[in-house]
Amino acid sequence: MNVATLTDPARAFEGYLAVRTRLPRATFPDRWRAAPDLGAVAGPYELILLDAYGVLNVGETPIPGAVDRIAALRAAGKAVAVVSNSAGYPKARMMARYARMGFDFAPGEVVTSREALLAHLAHEPRRRWGIMLNPGTGRAELEHLALTFLDDDRAAYDAAEGFLLVGSDGWTEARQALLEAALRDRPRPVLVGNPDLVAPREDGLSREPGQFAHRLTDRTGVVPRFLGKPFPEIFRLALARRSVDPARVLMVGDTLHTDVLGGRHMGFDTALVTGHGSLAGLDVRDAIARSGIVPDHVIDHI
Repeated sequence: MNVATLTDPARAFEGYLAVRTRLPRATFPDRWRAAPDLGAVAGPYELILLDAYGVLNVGETPIPGAVDRIAALRAAGKAVAVVSNSAGYPKARMMARYARMGFDFAPGEVVTSREALLAHLAHEPRRRWGIMLNPGTGRAELEHLALTFLDDDRAAYDAAEGFLLVGSDGWTEARQALLEAALRDRPRPVLVGNPDLVAPREDGLSREPGQFAHRLTDRTGVVPRFLGKPFPEIFRLALARRSVDPARVLMVGDTLHTDVLGGRHMGFDTALVTGHGSLAGLDVRDAIARSGIVPDHVIDHI
């Protein structure tokens, strides 16, 4: 998988197809139903789980109508929660971002893959971790970990006892090559705080840690542990905050291989959003058929 090419929706989709065997299994409905928006399908559900990028916002810009939809869901008695593979920033920074965009989520209504990673690390042996993360984001929530921010110094890669792939802002091909070489020479644990291959931004799709993690496997044979959608730990965190029958949960997202696959793996119904995000501009019917990942509902926007 050539990570340098996965920066448009078609190539990103091909990238997800290439790693499908490394993702969870699930069962799917025989067919999906089209609806204009989330309001048309939300009725039977008690808890609505929402992806962020491509559903609520694109980069720092809220998607039109998203703020009003959250208010309407609350007015209808629905519980709502964001389930996001955003691991590169502390929770407080995420909450401030949502507030700037007009959303009124409480901290308990936002579950991130960073939180899933930290929960997993609580049960890991203490190690000196080399971390893929822009040091400008600071050490908030990470203060208790023994960390070295990975840069262009090979010695840092050699000294690490394991690696955390958390945020790819500032990550370069040279650093990826150093990481691959270090793991070929001495395999060590790799934990991935964001399994996404791409994320929608105002200027296109950004490359996310999942891209680089899968390339590690391709080139070194090291198999990372993923914490985030479509893997179950992040969904378990969301359910731990409220008692809901999985059959009464709807997962809403823009990506077949993370939101829909992960939701179906947990026994949730799912709604695929196609107007923004990872499938924008693609033939959605063809994408569903080729992937074999079938949502319960397909909507243009929430």
